[in-house]
Amino acid sequence: MYQAILHRLFTGVVLMLFALTGQAASYNLKPQQIAPNTYVLQGLMQDFSRKNGGNIVNTAFIVTEEGVVVFDTGPSLRYGNEMRQAIAAITDKPVIHVFNSHQHPDHFLGNQAFAEATIWALPKTGAQIAQNGGAFAENMYRMVGDWMRSTEVLLPTKPLEQQTMQVGKHRLKFFEFTGHTGADLVMLDETTGVLFTADMVFFQRMLTTPHTPGIEVWRKELQDLAAIPFKQLVPGHGPVVKDTRAIDQMVGYLDWLDSTLLSAAEQGRSMHEVMKTPLPEALARINLGQEEFIRSVVHLYPGYEEAAF
Repeated sequence: MYQAILHRLFTGVVLMLFALTGQAASYNLKPQQIAPNTYVLQGLMQDFSRKNGGNIVNTAFIVTEEGVVVFDTGPSLRYGNEMRQAIAAITDKPVIHVFNSHQHPDHFLGNQAFAEATIWALPKTGAQIAQNGGAFAENMYRMVGDWMRSTEVLLPTKPLEQQTMQVGKHRLKFFEFTGHTGADLVMLDETTGVLFTADMVFFQRMLTTPHTPGIEVWRKELQDLAAIPFKQLVPGHGPVVKDTRAIDQMVGYLDWLDSTLLSAAEQGRSMHEVMKTPLPEALARINLGQEEFIRSVVHLYPGYEEAAF
């Protein structure tokens, strides 16, 4: 009896402290204006952790005469709410359109904060979120803890099937790619020349491969993406650029990754041996380079082994 009472008291104190620290935590989002009416919230060049709350992603918004357009909503309800506050500090216009670029949780789990807006996604992305969103959310709770409090999956509300949309003076053009997750939305604001690529492009933070349909697919689509005329490119992770260097870095890594895995499979090397392969100096300077290479070996090497044998 006595031990049960102590256990309840201890649990209550822990939960109270956990709640207080959770309430005090903030993403401290700071919009960077990169073009007229166009703002980016740049995430940290890190992996998910309880320290950063999953704030490793770039999100963005455009203020138009009709209302605000949001591109990706971040990893949690708290992030979405803080994003709303950041938008409100710049404009009193309502958020009317939200675009979810793809199924990964850091790009759509802030949707709840924008429930009154139309939330668009490619049809396949909507199906992927419906199928996998719950598991992604549970995994985020495990990785970042109390930052996820009250976060639930809010599905996209409308399939994005058109190729263009006029919102105020901003003409948006949409491209459907598949290289990162099988359904990847890229959006070009033709009015400003800003290209929002989401995770089709990473820059100075190593790309991730758990759902890619294949290196060759992604590499080919990056060539198509580079042909889109843009003035600035907003990657899914990493700093904004005004040229193709982010795409070039991606292609260079994918070329190396493909040749490395192909050669290892032909030599009959084990997965454990391949994981020990050092990255070339230029690639080793990319944030989380070795860590993401090891993960990519786990994701992709079995396919190379099967092809070789």
